[in-house]
Amino acid sequence: MHTVSGGEVAGILVAVFWAILVSFLAVALARLAQTLRATTKLVADVTDQAVPLLSDASSAVRSAQTQIDRVDAIASDVQEVTSNASALSTTVASTFGGPLVKVAAFGYGVRRALGGRKEDVPAGPAKEPRRTVIVGRTIPAARRTKRKKD
Repeated sequence: MHTVSGGEVAGILVAVFWAILVSFLAVALARLAQTLRATTKLVADVTDQAVPLLSDASSAVRSAQTQIDRVDAIASDVQEVTSNASALSTTVASTFGGPLVKVAAFGYGVRRALGGRKEDVPAGPAKEPRRTVIVGRTIPAARRTKRKKD
């Protein structure tokens, strides 16, 4: 029989451990390769879906810009119409305002003059004096009448 020396046993043990280590590294590399393949496929799928989405987003931004330009044009037109309406209002007020105030004052004077004559003529049964409301309070008729200086 052949006797095995200590060096040979140590060599066999190193060879076995080396084989086990290489096996574990091979399995780890195989799994890493699988993971890299799956990651590559995922990136390719994301790229395939992202390109149309970016194209749609770009067209949406262009459409929004067009709409903003339209709204800006409408706003400037509204501002122009508002300034024209303000100028027209000022013109109408200055043209008709003075004469209308004079006509209203004349009408008020005529009513007042005719109203004073009606009080001189007795007209049927005496009416109860009217009450006047001032800032939420009622003042009796006696306090409202004008006092004549003697």
